[in-house]
Amino acid sequence: MHSSPEYGMKRLLAEGIGNIYQLSHVFRDGEYGTKHNPEFTMAEWYRLDFDLEQMIKETLEFICLFLGKVPFRIESYRGTLLHYTGIDHVNMNPDELFHFIQVQNIPHYAAIKEEGKDALLNLILGALVEPQLGNEELYVLAYYPASQAALAKKRWNGEEQVAERFEIYYRGIELANGYHELVDEKEQRQRFIEANLLREALGKEALPLDEFFLQALKKGLPDCCGVAVGFDRLMMLRHKENALANVIAWDWGNA
Repeated sequence: MHSSPEYGMKRLLAEGIGNIYQLSHVFRDGEYGTKHNPEFTMAEWYRLDFDLEQMIKETLEFICLFLGKVPFRIESYRGTLLHYTGIDHVNMNPDELFHFIQVQNIPHYAAIKEEGKDALLNLILGALVEPQLGNEELYVLAYYPASQAALAKKRWNGEEQVAERFEIYYRGIELANGYHELVDEKEQRQRFIEANLLREALGKEALPLDEFFLQALKKGLPDCCGVAVGFDRLMMLRHKENALANVIAWDWGNA
């Protein structure tokens, strides 16, 4: 079972299939709890000739099919972090971020400082920010640091280069992750190589490059935006439950 249908769907886009969606089971090992199940249902779709703002709007509309009409707000990653923690990550180095983590008494693993700035930011975001997002509204966290672009395009937002990426939260729960998709094969290959170099420097095994996916980019992926939405989490919120186990047939502990 795959962790995401993304690469396969992008290969179909490169073949000219046009707008595409999929509702499927995916698997991510090691994630299990009231809001996580290793096997879960994901709704994923891609829209040609959409910009990021259009994709955010459509994703919000999709989520409201489950939750009803809920207000929303869109905020930048930088502004969100500044509001909830008082730190401006653009002007901070890893040593300063690690000191902030220590001052805030955020539990962390021994090697996090060596993993770099993004690992430190992810910890701060998860510990101090995400639980507060979307208490009475859908909170769109947009324009991540360019170093966290993953499979997204980058652009300049004032003085900061950012990733055209967004996530949507409701009552502290992440519901969606979307990108304005990177279509440049050479840049994507270089990102994979750099990510593997970092993994090897940390003593981790390098991940194999998906040449089928990279060749699809080389053939020509049309300009598009894509998003993945956690279907089970939407059902959990729709039925006002507090655990995924209450809306799926059997959770991981009973499967």
